[in-house]
Amino acid sequence: MLDIQSLQIHYGGIAAVKGINLSIARGEQVALIGANGAGKSSTLNAIAGLLKPHAGQISYNNQDITTLAAHRRVTLGMALVPEGRGIFPRLTVAENLAMGAYCRNDTQVIAQDIQKTFAQFPRLAERRLQLAGTLSGGEQQLLAIARALLSKPQLLLLDEPSMGLAPLMIQTIFEAIKTVAQSGVTLLLVEQNARLALETCSRAYVMESGQIVLADTAQVLLDHPRVRQAYLGEMGEPT
Repeated sequence: MLDIQSLQIHYGGIAAVKGINLSIARGEQVALIGANGAGKSSTLNAIAGLLKPHAGQISYNNQDITTLAAHRRVTLGMALVPEGRGIFPRLTVAENLAMGAYCRNDTQVIAQDIQKTFAQFPRLAERRLQLAGTLSGGEQQLLAIARALLSKPQLLLLDEPSMGLAPLMIQTIFEAIKTVAQSGVTLLLVEQNARLALETCSRAYVMESGQIVLADTAQVLLDHPRVRQAYLGEMGEPT
């Protein structure tokens, strides 16, 4: 579904992403883990069309989308849940969800999908008429995920969904993410909580200083000495 070749992203003279290759098959759940500043979010934003690559190619469903505008990528079936959530604080929960379906014109089905979303996320249903800016951080994250799903994505890009949340809310968020994956949506998850990411996804890439340094199944990476020491807080000599 997604194929990235030799992707480079620069900020002025600084290379944030240094020629990475990454691919995701339809129906996969893939994590991209690494420390702050590794280039994970830059990679995700380039895939979503929010950043213009310095070099390289991004293909989606065998179509070159490297220079395609971000809103056009949404119509192709790609949705981003951005770092920081990006909800519309002065709109209600229901209005935020409706904004997620802006590229659709099946009005009756949209209304049905919003009701299904409220059934799936009862906490949002209770707050449907509440301004989104007054929600807790965890509720805003649920709303950001739900809003992205209203665009009917084939590929969902998640950028740091656990950031700044309490442990119980993180559990709720990741239960929702697993439910989305079980529905058949392909996932690319950027997450600093490496253990949680590897327990959620079937495969993962490890990114350091703008480069992919490891790529394997999640289980292999959970057991890898380098990952255990650097990202899982376990002692031992890296290999």
